[in-house]
Amino acid sequence: MNRKSKMSKTSFKPESLMMSHGYDPHLSEGAVKCPIFQTSTFAFKSAEDGKAFFEVAYGLRDKEPDEELGLIYSRINNPDLEILEDRLCLWDHAEVCAVFESGMSAISTVLLEFLKPGDLLLHSKPVYGGTSHFIDHILPKFGIESIGFHSDHEMGDIIQKVEDSGKKDHLKLIYVETPANPTNALIDLEMCRSVSDYFKTKSNSPVIAVDNTYMGPLWCQPLNLGADLVIYSATKYIGGHSDLIAGAVLGNTELMTRIKVLRTFLGNMTGPWTGWLLMRSLETLKPRMELQASNAEKVADFLRNHPKVEKVFYLGHLKSGSRMHDIYKKQYSSPGAMISIDIKGGEKNAFTFLNHLQLFHLAVSLGSTESLAEHPFSMTHADVPIIEKNALGLTDKMVRLSIGVENADDLIWDISQALDKIS
Repeated sequence: MNRKSKMSKTSFKPESLMMSHGYDPHLSEGAVKCPIFQTSTFAFKSAEDGKAFFEVAYGLRDKEPDEELGLIYSRINNPDLEILEDRLCLWDHAEVCAVFESGMSAISTVLLEFLKPGDLLLHSKPVYGGTSHFIDHILPKFGIESIGFHSDHEMGDIIQKVEDSGKKDHLKLIYVETPANPTNALIDLEMCRSVSDYFKTKSNSPVIAVDNTYMGPLWCQPLNLGADLVIYSATKYIGGHSDLIAGAVLGNTELMTRIKVLRTFLGNMTGPWTGWLLMRSLETLKPRMELQASNAEKVADFLRNHPKVEKVFYLGHLKSGSRMHDIYKKQYSSPGAMISIDIKGGEKNAFTFLNHLQLFHLAVSLGSTESLAEHPFSMTHADVPIIEKNALGLTDKMVRLSIGVENADDLIWDISQALDKIS
């Protein structure tokens, strides 16, 4: 008997299925919610079952069409994680999902699986500070080179960069973070697909991986736009309560099998308690993110004309007819809940603003129910070289705001009084 629910995943919207998909209460003493399977080890019904399970888990053979991978060991699979992965797949229309103990764990596993010594990585800039450090300082230790491109680069510019590197035949991975952290710059995913196809050969097809943390899974589905893999720091919106650390990768069966095998041997999957918390968070994902986006629109509109704010980086304010606006309309269903602002007067005034916020928390790891504010130049992106920061518009006057679920008028009051403290 299959331990999972037989409910069709196509009959209802994802937000409805977050309560039940992948779980059969009758196999857990009738518990309406999936229990926490706080166990390391699962018993096999027979030696033959044990053999079959390990063959699939270690990538020695593919699963048969109707075969279910039985439970083995929580480093390989666990009911809480399996159900969580099944539910995450619904949002992104993915075949397979793998959850990890952190966003960086998910990112680094993807990079290590699809890159080897001598390979070339093509990636967008800016990216999350941890990702940037891994690309710039860890990958070179393995003999892996990288080329960066910006949101204003056209397809021809990017192709030329790869051609000039002399390593076009070794381009194995295109890594994209969009909207970029912290500038909200957008990368055209269909263009990235075209770049991958341009360098595709009979023996090599560059994989496209997209960090969708700040727009997904509700407002963007990169797999529908040409990406091969979508990556999340599930610590952010998916978790949404600043009480867990997790990551996720989703894609087709072929690529995800490779990722899951590497995860097995790195041992960097998340634990059952975190998996259970993420399942609970998925039940409120849509109303949380929708309220956060609604609040962000009101906050951004207030900031737009404030005399002490030099510039507002918000997708809802993109100029109609511009290249960025065209990308936005093609890829996203909402401007999201992330805002960056340049405060007149540089770091001194930015710090004055941050130090006088009362309702906002001065903290990093954005995307939670509470509103957060941070200084990317000296905090999340402290490791980025100053020349690169300047080229990307990441200056010491920039403040990053993650809008939460509080009353929008209260958030605006807090921002207003903090800006008033700037002399």
